[in-house]
Amino acid sequence: MKLIRARFLTRLWYYFRIGYSTYLTFALGYISTLVTIYYLAIKNLPTLLDLFPHFVPFAILATVIGGPASVAIGWLHFKRTPAYSSEQDISVEANPYNYKTAPGKERDAIIPMFLELLLLQEKALDAQKLLSEEEKDRIHAIQDKLRVLISGGMIGTPRRSL
Repeated sequence: MKLIRARFLTRLWYYFRIGYSTYLTFALGYISTLVTIYYLAIKNLPTLLDLFPHFVPFAILATVIGGPASVAIGWLHFKRTPAYSSEQDISVEANPYNYKTAPGKERDAIIPMFLELLLLQEKALDAQKLLSEEEKDRIHAIQDKLRVLISGGMIGTPRRSL
């Protein structure tokens, strides 16, 4: 019961962080930036105040320019800089399901099916005397790993650096 409550609370914490940082903070930050720039910079510079005597036209122009600029910067982030690949490296390293089988269909059906197919294939090849000892050893090592995954264990070594 305590574990269920802890998981529920951590899920709520995660949803809060996503909702707050992705949506609420974004909207508030955007509006706050526009208001700050307009009322602290433009209102105090007569030349810019002549261009933007009212806040709404400034906000519309900033959005029309800032929207496509943000899209271009986001595209550059994903396609042209090493930043995104570094973020994904960290995400892969931190994800435990890259080293163990996810509960559900993978653990209960897919991995057992792989093990069964491997056992049947080994049996067929062994009956025909087509396997060397080295190949048998490699097959047995894979079978052992599949059994570990089926039991909920972890294979491989997650990197903890960076």
